[in-house]
Amino acid sequence: MHNYLDFEKPISDLEGKIIELKKIASEDESIDTSDEIGRLEVRVREATVEIYSKLNAWQKTQVARHPQRPHFVDYAKTLFQEFTPLAGDRKFSEDAAIQAGLARFRGQPVAVIGQEKGNDTKSRLKHNFGSARPEGYRKAIRVLEMADRFGLPVITLVDTAGAYPGVGAEERGQAEAIARSTEMCLGLKVPIISVVIGEGGSGGAIAIATGNRVYMLEHAIYSVISPEGAASILWRDSARAKEAATNMKITSDDLKALGIIDGIIGEPLGGAHRDPDSVIASTGDVIANALGELANRSGEQIRNDRRQKFLNMGRNL
Repeated sequence: MHNYLDFEKPISDLEGKIIELKKIASEDESIDTSDEIGRLEVRVREATVEIYSKLNAWQKTQVARHPQRPHFVDYAKTLFQEFTPLAGDRKFSEDAAIQAGLARFRGQPVAVIGQEKGNDTKSRLKHNFGSARPEGYRKAIRVLEMADRFGLPVITLVDTAGAYPGVGAEERGQAEAIARSTEMCLGLKVPIISVVIGEGGSGGAIAIATGNRVYMLEHAIYSVISPEGAASILWRDSARAKEAATNMKITSDDLKALGIIDGIIGEPLGGAHRDPDSVIASTGDVIANALGELANRSGEQIRNDRRQKFLNMGRNL
């Protein structure tokens, strides 16, 4: 069953009629509904093109959060071979919100780090909806150190509403863990390629997204705080999240224009959830091209370029 967003009602109505016609045809073979189904399918495509060609920032936020959008586990299963996840931060415990380990990407050994939200109630609770605690970021640091030691490029896939804001996480040094992870990313002498595949929220995202190349999927979002959080702070009213999303410049087009990201990965018509295989393949191609561009650079140059990239942000605004 497809989950439709509120602005997709014209699409859901048309696709509902198609399902009804197919059911009628399957129950009575003497009834030919193929012509009507064909006409409705054309109207579905036209409606989808019209709606998705003019999405506003809040609607893109809804697409980025779509429950059927492909998550880290979907990318890992398709893009990486021999993926060996590593558990624990060697200090406190394991945090399933951040998945990290070693793998091969198109034959090349790499380190992989990403946030996993889960796709049903059980897995969402297990992965804490993709909101990592300090031990998750310390696990990421552990894998980053390993990648630097063995000269492995790092690929990070970002998808989190933000780091977990619970009391226990703060007591165990959430801010320090995020800062250390960001610092570690800046100091590595191996390439880091980061892709925001859904939500890129606050320090929870930047902790693993401080890369030589940072990309976003077309309908992903990347922000210092969620639109609801910004609306609560600015106007004491989370219901103004739509207004906040527009003013915050959180879409891929906004951030590309501001020089925050390096490129946008196109999504299938109707969003990544409508054709996961296509968007995962496109993401793999972009990652491969980025690694190829950085392959012949020295470790010092890779590190200096990354640091300069982030130091330059905002200078021309």
